[in-house]
Amino acid sequence: QVELVESGGGVRQPGGSLRLSCAASGSISSDNTMGWYRQAPGKPREFVASIASDGTTNYVGSVKGRFTISRDNAGNTMYLRMNDLKPEDTAVYYCHLETGGMHSWGKGTLVTVSG
Repeated sequence: QVELVESGGGVRQPGGSLRLSCAASGSISSDNTMGWYRQAPGKPREFVASIASDGTTNYVGSVKGRFTISRDNAGNTMYLRMNDLKPEDTAVYYCHLETGGMHSWGKGTLVTVSG
């Protein structure tokens, strides 16, 4: 059983920054991929970024150059640094972990960019 807990969401003006965190606990293989997805009101959930246990990262095109995904040395805490936020970044951000074909999700943290 894997538990994922997100934190760090909030309200920012356009151009602002936020850092999201995701703490993972439970039975987690050392070979895993963690990532962030987001869901804006009235839209389907979309991939934002991912980081594998070997450090390989991937980003959706709309956040490249603005968002940075990272994880700590122990590998069980993941971060998403979001710079130059835009109103279209407004969404609930979900933490995701995949290992051995098993998928786990956090409950999400709300990011609102307005002003």
